[in-house]
Amino acid sequence: MELTYNISNIDHVAEELLQHISSKTILFKADMGVGKTTLIKALVKALGSDDVVTSPTFSIVNEYKILNESIFHFDFYRIENEEEALNFGIEDYLHSDSWIFMEWFEKIPHLLPNSSNVVVLKLNKNGSRTLKLKQNLITNKKNAMKQQNF
Repeated sequence: MELTYNISNIDHVAEELLQHISSKTILFKADMGVGKTTLIKALVKALGSDDVVTSPTFSIVNEYKILNESIFHFDFYRIENEEEALNFGIEDYLHSDSWIFMEWFEKIPHLLPNSSNVVVLKLNKNGSRTLKLKQNLITNKKNAMKQQNF
């Protein structure tokens, strides 16, 4: 799936994305300021939450509630290595049946679940964004980054 959009259409983009994913774990790849958290806000809303969505840059993880489920929003920008993620219990989150949204997932390549979807965002010169959804591409944790061409 690939689409180009303006921020004013972000709610529609979130709904469209949810129709095409094959996993509740979504990894977001984009440069700083391109709109990862903005898209995650729209996804949390589309999933039915009224929670205020903020970037978990300093807290590493934020939790949002929907009906009888949770959405865990991670930002690994500030971690130094995978051991830090293991120390705060990333495996417990990943083995839950919750929605998982990860920003800066490149910091934990060997911990990524096999059933992840990757959303790549690019900022275009005219201010629009291009979104590409890659489904279930992580098949070998040792080669995760290589397979994703990151």
